[in-house]
Amino acid sequence: MTQITLRRAHPADGARLNTALARLSESMGDIHRATDARITAALAGGGACHALLAESGGALVGVAMFSPLFSTTQGMAGVYVSDLWVDDARRGGGLGPLLLAAVRDEGATLWNAGFLRLGVYAGNRRARAFYDRLGFTHAPDEHYLTLTGPALAALKGAS
Repeated sequence: MTQITLRRAHPADGARLNTALARLSESMGDIHRATDARITAALAGGGACHALLAESGGALVGVAMFSPLFSTTQGMAGVYVSDLWVDDARRGGGLGPLLLAAVRDEGATLWNAGFLRLGVYAGNRRARAFYDRLGFTHAPDEHYLTLTGPALAALKGAS
């Protein structure tokens, strides 16, 4: 099998990264609202998101998108992994842990991050088993909530 190279994504990789993330969304049955332009802007926007690309023979075979966070309960900076995708043909070959380790290292370098956080769908048993094997723990008292659209506008006082 061809060697895998990991590298940081740059704004010029936005379309390619979005294509991989669209494949992830499709495999999970999610709506994919991201656009090439938004991904490109986020990569260029001074920290809105970061990504690592795994390439083999010129093909994109895995990606990890992540951003910084700070937790007062952890008492330190951390890394939120918003998306982790590995091409179906590469699953089970160690690429997922390799990408997460690289995210850990990038977070430590960029923000002195001391932990990783991510979300996993309750019904995605395969992903949950993968993360459990790596040592991720579930916090049953925590629920991640999202505020968007009209509710977000109302919070800001806009009409």
